[in-house]
Amino acid sequence: MHRMRAVKEALAWRPVPGLLQDRHFWLAAAAGVMVWGVMWVTLPLAPASLKQLFGWPYLYLVFITPLLEELSFRGALMGWFRDYAWGRTRVAGAITRANLMASVLFCAVHFIYHPPMWAAAVFVPSLVFGHLRDRTRSVIPPILMHCWYNAGYFALAGAGQLG
Repeated sequence: MHRMRAVKEALAWRPVPGLLQDRHFWLAAAAGVMVWGVMWVTLPLAPASLKQLFGWPYLYLVFITPLLEELSFRGALMGWFRDYAWGRTRVAGAITRANLMASVLFCAVHFIYHPPMWAAAVFVPSLVFGHLRDRTRSVIPPILMHCWYNAGYFALAGAGQLG
């Protein structure tokens, strides 16, 4: 039991009382909706069908991938960077160096699986996820927001990627 507590602490897995009253959380959610709107009017999209929205590929991309990525990048990696004074230093208002470094690495990993423009496009959402992690000291808000962002993105543009 002690080991599990240590792992949860290392990954910043802790509840966030009052999260649903946090305006930063809701502004981040609204930003996702605005991006989906811009995607809808500017890009040639192939929205997922209702059947695809309930299929394993979509559910994996919306729930499992964000969970694993956030535990890795905002939980373990960003937490490790925050262990050092330089990682807690703010470089652009609400952005810490830990957030910036984790976001650069998060973006770099996406270049393996995505076209360059889409891989680069994850940098700003990554900063948002990191901000929520810094603000709440928990990985749960970034996981929820990442699920939200992926849900909209893959519903609009992911039909071809969902198989």
